[in-house]
Amino acid sequence: MSQQGGGQGSHEEDDRKVRRREKNRVAAQRSRKKQTQKADKLHEEYESLEQENTSLKREIGKLTDEMKHLSEVLKDHEKICPLLHCTMNFVTVPRPDALTSCLPR
Repeated sequence: MSQQGGGQGSHEEDDRKVRRREKNRVAAQRSRKKQTQKADKLHEEYESLEQENTSLKREIGKLTDEMKHLSEVLKDHEKICPLLHCTMNFVTVPRPDALTSCLPR
């Protein structure tokens, strides 16, 4: 039973309210701090992934350029390769000496 107007019960209720508000305030602070830490961690992870993505895109560009260059080198080589112009059928004669017979002497 609560008593209004300065009784013992009213004082205890006020103390309980103050303690509950303080406890709630501390819990809210802790929750906000945890939320901020989580957001900071996510931001750091985002920054790291952005850097990795940029690096991988750069590597893709380099590898694409290398592939184009090597394709050109292969195309040029195919024009002059004696093995590609040999009249022997390499599938039916898989001996190494069959390959050497096509090479220029």
